[in-house]
Amino acid sequence: MKSPANHPTQLTGLPILASQSQGWENILVEQFQQPPGEARCHYSDEHTIYLSLAPRPIRLLQIQGGKTHSGLYAKGDISVIPAKMPIFARWDGDDHCLQIRIASRFIQSVARESLAMNPDQLELLPEFRTRDPQIESIGMMLLCELKQENLGGRLYVESLANVLAVHLLRQYSAVKPRLAIYEGGLSEPQLLQVLEYINEHLNQDIKLADLAQLVGMSQFHFSHLFKQSMGKAPYQYLLQQRVERAKQLLKQTNRSIMDIALECGFNSHSHLSKQFRQFTGMAPRAYRTN
Repeated sequence: MKSPANHPTQLTGLPILASQSQGWENILVEQFQQPPGEARCHYSDEHTIYLSLAPRPIRLLQIQGGKTHSGLYAKGDISVIPAKMPIFARWDGDDHCLQIRIASRFIQSVARESLAMNPDQLELLPEFRTRDPQIESIGMMLLCELKQENLGGRLYVESLANVLAVHLLRQYSAVKPRLAIYEGGLSEPQLLQVLEYINEHLNQDIKLADLAQLVGMSQFHFSHLFKQSMGKAPYQYLLQQRVERAKQLLKQTNRSIMDIALECGFNSHSHLSKQFRQFTGMAPRAYRTN
């Protein structure tokens, strides 16, 4: 939605939060807070979404694709800037926004694999100021994940990125695709194969692409069918299994909690403790002694 800190081409301070260090693929999320100012940006390989988080509306002038727009931007307003489109923006108040950049090649692969679209004919349309509850919801979930620094949430972020890509293609592309939704869940052999893979790789960085590839379908459709089969999303199941493994190791071994955390795919003692409390209502140490 606006113009924050975009490119080295001009201005703007550094983001107050950024996902670069999180290892997220195909999507970059940055939170900006900045005083009145202006900026230019031009991303050749990424589509950009701006979501206003400003507590009070600010006046924004935006020039994109040779067209000039101006008006008040309020919390929840969204702009969509296709890749390769230069943009200039000037804002007259304290700006607070979320910038989401999503790789063009990722959008193309989702178009091909999930929507049977020809990626060469793909064209996203710019949007100056709109309301889109689904993009706003995804944006806030990504921001929450960014604040929590949950490395175990990588699968979660990949799921959100896929949903966002499909939504952009359905709502903001020049040619509207038809999305076939498969019902009935995964077959039993498919499900067993996926669950076995998760069980054997709990201590590793499991990617949504790896799970989808096991059963030969797009990440978007895999997530949908897995949830139908299991009643929960892949990332929720993965977290649950990591906590279950930790419970086993806490009761059956004398290994340190840090060792157990790493063995179960958590990146630290505190990360294990946080997720463990959410699932069991108690800390790992208390669970071990009870």
